[in-house]
Amino acid sequence: MNPILNQNLFFIKEHVGMFKAANNYDIYNPENQEIILSCREENLGFFTKLLRFSEYKRMTPFHLEVKSPKGAKVLTVKRGVSIFVSTVEVFDEKDKLIGMFKQKLFSIGGKFNVLDPQENILCKLKGKWTRWDFKFMKDDKELAHVNKKWAGLGKEMFTSADNYMLEINKEVSKEDPLRVLILAAVICIDMVLKE
Repeated sequence: MNPILNQNLFFIKEHVGMFKAANNYDIYNPENQEIILSCREENLGFFTKLLRFSEYKRMTPFHLEVKSPKGAKVLTVKRGVSIFVSTVEVFDEKDKLIGMFKQKLFSIGGKFNVLDPQENILCKLKGKWTRWDFKFMKDDKELAHVNKKWAGLGKEMFTSADNYMLEINKEVSKEDPLRVLILAAVICIDMVLKE
């Protein structure tokens, strides 16, 4: 696991774009404002691009690669076409499946399970429908918390750009692959639940 993922605070900033098809993010260390990871969706097909500007946007597949500033792959997040619920797969830097997310059918507020490769539940993402506030929970214990940081009224009103602050609980071991899954989940929450 890349040592960049050992920290507990991540600021995820979506690229601004009024008419953009691709999902692109930069991930910052909030303590020194340095970009520590970049997330790009580089190879979009023609029909996927077309559907991204329609009411079917939430159903389109995605393939995002998260890389270090030097270009080393840290993780990959993929989803195929989604009709009713999403299943998103997460791969490590060697393209080995480390887990997935499965959206719950008929969930209010946005809920999905974070699973290991054998589809055992590691934790659950629970959110509030009325505002951008999500928690990763295992039993009654909070493992991580995500909320939306507003970048300014004008920017939020006229673009689809969002910013998120992720805080992983210090009790989650630095070697735990759950850290990778939590970060990957935050990157795709917007595409799965909010677009």
